[in-house]
Amino acid sequence: MKRTLMAIAAAATLALSTLAAPAPAHAQRGVAAGVAAGLIGGAIVGGAIASQNGYYGGPGYYGGPAYAAGPPCYWQRQRFWDGYGWRVRRVQVCG
Repeated sequence: MKRTLMAIAAAATLALSTLAAPAPAHAQRGVAAGVAAGLIGGAIVGGAIASQNGYYGGPGYYGGPAYAAGPPCYWQRQRFWDGYGWRVRRVQVCG
């Protein structure tokens, strides 16, 4: 529905812009009018695109990462073979 309305609005804007300029162009007035029309048109099109993007609260934005405490860690003595004999070392085990 939104895309259809945006397409109709864009077509109406283009049709209105072609009909609204029958006067002869003068360089003094045409530059300012062109810049103003470009800024207004860019704001309208940019707003329409940004509203459907899904960022900042729209569908698809799920917030930041949530950190939860995991299971507690503990120290444990483990025996390992180092190639010459058995040795014991302390390692931290997190479940």
